[in-house]
Amino acid sequence: MWEDRRLIRRLNRGDGTALSRVYEKYRDDLLRLAATLLRNRTVAEDIVQDVFVRFAGSARTFRLTGSLKGYLATCVANAARNDLKAARHRASTGLDQTAEPASEAEGPERWLIGSERFHRVRAALGELPAEQREAVTLHVYGDLPFREIAAWQETSIKTVQSRYRYGLDKLRSLLNGEVEE
Repeated sequence: MWEDRRLIRRLNRGDGTALSRVYEKYRDDLLRLAATLLRNRTVAEDIVQDVFVRFAGSARTFRLTGSLKGYLATCVANAARNDLKAARHRASTGLDQTAEPASEAEGPERWLIGSERFHRVRAALGELPAEQREAVTLHVYGDLPFREIAAWQETSIKTVQSRYRYGLDKLRSLLNGEVEE
């Protein structure tokens, strides 16, 4: 937290290396968060890039009031939610068509290419209802406390905790093979 405050002070003074440090520090976590919410790594990369571009644009006036990671995760989650809403209005594409990457090139998505376990977890997260997936993803990948998730989802903390618990229970069942697909 102290390092983040120091980075923000440097950003406020126009130090571009501070922005690079913030990007390197949080990029992978934010990409993982966006990819989990969107289930499309190309769009996830675009969302994270857009969030950092907007963050860079406000760097001179930005004031940190809480966790920088939490702030950026909330920005990514909001952008992902907006993209999902916009996608509902566009022509529908099946999830099986969007699950594969648009490119096999190495780059920021390299973190996503990994073990079979990650792909199983991602597929299991895709089976959860949207509210449960958001609660689990924002809490686990975004490091957001239930209070912030509740504000973001416009519901009570107890409801978010229930969504989180039910989501974890269903994930355990899916990953242990107890639920038939």
